[in-house]
Amino acid sequence: MHVASGRWLYGLFLTLVTSVLWGILPIKLKEVLRVMDPYTVTWYRLTVAGTLLFIWLAAGRRLPRFAPLGRKGIWLLAAAVGGLLGNYLLYLFGLRLLSPGTAQLVIQVAPILLLLGSLLIFRERFGVGQALGLLVMLAGFGLFFNQRLEELFGSLTTYTTGVLVVLLAALIWTFYGLAQKQLLTVWSSMQVMMVIYLLCAALLTPIAHPLEALQLDATQGWLLLACCLNTLVAYGAFAEALAHWEASRVSAALAITPLVTFAAAALVAWWWPGHVSPEQIDALGYLGALLVVLGSALTALAPSLLRGYRARLARRAAR
Repeated sequence: MHVASGRWLYGLFLTLVTSVLWGILPIKLKEVLRVMDPYTVTWYRLTVAGTLLFIWLAAGRRLPRFAPLGRKGIWLLAAAVGGLLGNYLLYLFGLRLLSPGTAQLVIQVAPILLLLGSLLIFRERFGVGQALGLLVMLAGFGLFFNQRLEELFGSLTTYTTGVLVVLLAALIWTFYGLAQKQLLTVWSSMQVMMVIYLLCAALLTPIAHPLEALQLDATQGWLLLACCLNTLVAYGAFAEALAHWEASRVSAALAITPLVTFAAAALVAWWWPGHVSPEQIDALGYLGALLVVLGSALTALAPSLLRGYRARLARRAAR
């Protein structure tokens, strides 16, 4: 079993780096999507990240072997590829219809769906604290959408379609997460991601239009490159954070990602008003966003908090 190094401050720093990179990603993607279609943007992101991982692993003679996978592993790999590719594409289609902050907040349900999937498949436990976190999160979503509840449930508008598409992206990501969890018993995380990225890129090649990149202006070109590197750097920081800090605390700290998106969108809207618009939500909406973050963090931290509480009770009883 993996044990964190104990360098929690370094782990916290890496987690915050990951959160910032993931938080600003939808703002960059939104601008690139003005010119390029979701298939081509995703193809560029996966091709660049997969190729750089391939070069890194090949240089260290750590390229994965497919023989240990077996037939079951091949099916798991297919599920992971389909899950990640579907998630990337659907998220971009949803992002076209929503603001970056709303899309980033809705995608927060993905870890919760992964948790629920783990309950069914891996028989993991679901405690009272996690249930409370889920309820807080649901209440937060209710407040966040308070201005548009009638629109969400009463008609199929562009906004409603965007929310549904991002929810579907979160659901499909669950299949990727569950499959990757099993693949990590055979390959390292970098090997898994390299293979998945390159296979996804290969599947997209027939429908991608790489020459669309020539239509980007200089700023959009740099943003596309930043999107490509974001996946690789953010994931590397995330993986390294897990080596130094407990996974539950990393997940809880990453819950602030939507707040980073809201703050970054407001800053960029002030600095670059012709391209990015600030979030159009009221005070209750912002309170709802905070509750979603709190609920997500509580769901992640609940098991370790409960273990710590029981350990303190046991020490007191032993005195």
